[in-house]
Amino acid sequence: MGGLKQCSLFNTSIALTHFIYTSWVKNNYTSILVFDIAQFFPSLNHCLLSLIFKKAEFDSKISSFFCNYLVVEKPNIFGTISPPLFNVNIGISQGSALFPILSALYLAPILHILENWLKILKVPISILLFVNNGLFVAQNKSLSILNSSLFCGYQITSSLLDRFGLTLEHRKMEVFHFSRSHEVFKPPPLNISSIGGPVIHLKNM
Repeated sequence: MGGLKQCSLFNTSIALTHFIYTSWVKNNYTSILVFDIAQFFPSLNHCLLSLIFKKAEFDSKISSFFCNYLVVEKPNIFGTISPPLFNVNIGISQGSALFPILSALYLAPILHILENWLKILKVPISILLFVNNGLFVAQNKSLSILNSSLFCGYQITSSLLDRFGLTLEHRKMEVFHFSRSHEVFKPPPLNISSIGGPVIHLKNM
């Protein structure tokens, strides 16, 4: 969503507005599930990043540069006068110069696999992602179908991220429901308790 240009929030707002208005033209509801990847930057696995470089067939010099950059990054233990440095094989400093590129490279295969799975399973949702936050957007005339699509998308994403050493933060998840109707309605809650999450009541917009 344009994170490298520092306008990801602006781009996301435009995309969401487009989704909602095109859905209203078709007399559909639009439901949006907002999710957060817990401890994203400290959880990025250096070994997996190295494999991603090889899978993407980067030039060996580029792969070597990134791998050496990751080795140089050494965290320390806070609270001591002379904090000792130690090598770790996970984590990227959020303030480092290359963190936007490294995080994008890490997420690229995840999004590719996720898109293919959703297509194979015929789950009709769109995905918007900006760094460690993401959105699932579903459009339909049936609220129950919307809930089912969001649940499937979230369950697949949770399983996939787990394989990459990442975890969705269930307690930060929110669901919003956009309707063109001015009438009061109560959409059914989204229940993800079967995968360790809460029962979420949709917020009407």
